Amino acid sequence: MEPAHSPAYLRSVLAAVDEFVAALESLMELYVVNTDFGLGLVPAVLERDDADPDELKVRSAAVARAAGRAAAATKLTNSYVMVAGTGTIDPIAAWHSMTQPKPVLTYAVVSMVCQQMVGRLEGQIAQAEIEALPSLQVESFHPLVVGAASRLWRDGHRRLAIAAAAEALVTQVKSVLGRNELQDSALWQQAFSASEPEAGKPRLRWPGAHDDLTVKSMRDGLRQFAPGAQMTIRNPATHDAGEPDVQTALERLAVLSLLARWVDACDVVRHPDDAS
Repeated sequence: MEPAHSPAYLRSVLAAVDEFVAALESLMELYVVNTDFGLGLVPAVLERDDADPDELKVRSAAVARAAGRAAAATKLTNSYVMVAGTGTIDPIAAWHSMTQPKPVLTYAVVSMVCQQMVGRLEGQIAQAEIEALPSLQVESFHPLVVGAASRLWRDGHRRLAIAAAAEALVTQVKSVLGRNELQDSALWQQAFSASEPEAGKPRLRWPGAHDDLTVKSMRDGLRQFAPGAQMTIRNPATHDAGEPDVQTALERLAVLSLLARWVDACDVVRHPDDAS
């Protein structure tokens, strides 16, 4: 992605537009909108009789500086104003015309177009955040996670992408163990239980010798990690209405991908009475 269109850059432009709008609103406290006197000939806003000239200069300078900082916003969002007989106008660059004779812009128009800029920039930021981070590809995440989440992720549905990936992983484990009757948290608890498998209740075991410290650590860790991931990742993604930010969502998908790879590495241990 070009630096000029990075999420950080777009956020800085958005902040500059917000600053411009705030400075302009502050300046307009010293003006009144001209609604019926020589419209199109005299300024669109008129200085209040009680306005302090020094304060007018200070606030006008603040708007001018803010306009300079926000100058990129109009082109980035294509938020120009078409004025009959004049042509295409940049509302940020031409803000001062509203205070001059024969104004090409009004305060209402500048305010409205700036809000449009804000909305477009917010949309561009959301898209840029997705494009700036690693995409969901087979080589970056477990295929099960990618298959369940990639389309939702590309469409910007981060919470649903997490929920779909978690559900796909649970469904896979239920299928491998033949435990479709279990609730999700109970499934993980029984799958990695330290107890010996019972008839109809196979276990997932990290491969290796029982007395190997690394093997023991992995088995104990998975027994706690898998249910914990279920409660802290899958459940909030399923029940909460809020949308996680991109970094949070990516990290949660990475955890599910890691768990899926660990599940793949485990042996399925069955009771002797179960058919292999």
